Amino acid sequence: MQCSYFDSGACRSCTLMGTEYASQVADKQEQCRALLAAYPNVRWLSPVTSVEDDFRNKAKMVVGGSVTSPTLGILDSERNGIDLRRCGVLQPGLRDALPPISHFISLARIEPYDVEARRGELKYVLLTESASGELMLRFVLRSREAISRIRKHLPELQHSLPRARVISVNLQPEHKAIIEGEKEIMLTPRSTLTMKAGDIDLHLGAKSFFQTNTAVAEHLYAQARRWSAQVGPHSVWDMYCGVGGFALHLADGERSVTGIEVSPEAIESATASANDARLANIRFVAADATQFALGSRPEDVPDLVVVNPPRRGVGPKLAEWLEKSSVSTVIYSSCNATTLATDLAAMPSLSPVRAQVLDMFPQTRHYETMVLLERH
Repeated sequence: MQCSYFDSGACRSCTLMGTEYASQVADKQEQCRALLAAYPNVRWLSPVTSVEDDFRNKAKMVVGGSVTSPTLGILDSERNGIDLRRCGVLQPGLRDALPPISHFISLARIEPYDVEARRGELKYVLLTESASGELMLRFVLRSREAISRIRKHLPELQHSLPRARVISVNLQPEHKAIIEGEKEIMLTPRSTLTMKAGDIDLHLGAKSFFQTNTAVAEHLYAQARRWSAQVGPHSVWDMYCGVGGFALHLADGERSVTGIEVSPEAIESATASANDARLANIRFVAADATQFALGSRPEDVPDLVVVNPPRRGVGPKLAEWLEKSSVSTVIYSSCNATTLATDLAAMPSLSPVRAQVLDMFPQTRHYETMVLLERH
């Protein structure tokens, strides 16, 4: 894939841009295998590849420029806005939505936040597109100053961008390198976006996590379902479950499935998805995954645990609990193979038997790895 933004030096976020895609995937596979070289008996499945462009279902755009001429993209080294609204890794529906959003910023007179001067209001535009083309649009503001104008002109935005079914304002008042704050103000009756993954409809709330590459995420969930079917567990825990992607795909109405996630909003979304799908024997709990495991009774420990932690991994406490528990099978989905290797080393009784690299993030050095662990 070629990118004019990358070639001109305007944006270097996609560090592998211009590198042959087959080489990107091969290098990721080689790196992952090297990190897991301590397990020579693992069976490596063929990598799951992605389309090279148009794959991102999320756009996280820094807002710069001025009210009359806002930029949507990133900031350069001098904190000036660089407009990336034609970014080639974004899904086409996201790119098409950015011009109407830019027009709305000017119409509602929402002043872009000036990082150097620490003034202005609009910091980010966060946009997510479902497989059906519906959009979730979030304006990250410094304060409430512009909310009344946003509400006043909202009908015009909805007219020009009817696919925007969920619209909200997020308040992030601090001058810090964080994207969003705690307070979310819904501006539309709907508060969740329906993200279809395989045969499951997931309800995505404003702050809920979902993989950035829908097609590869479907492969991820399908592989977990296949591995689970081969193992045939009577009970499953989906730890760090988010909006319930793994839990909902592994629920069959017979086995007991529990999803654990620290975000109450994500738990509400997951519960709604389970209810819509009329799934039995599935529940979701708002709790810290490690504390949930440490506080469990021996008789409640499941046959299969799925872990899908953030980049830091599951950490020593949960790894130690898994090592000492009666859990017979673990499916570990990792976005950081380095911390995956560290966690596996802390669980020597659980051996990797199968592994697969899934290229969730083409044009970058990042990738997803899924490993099937069995107790020996």
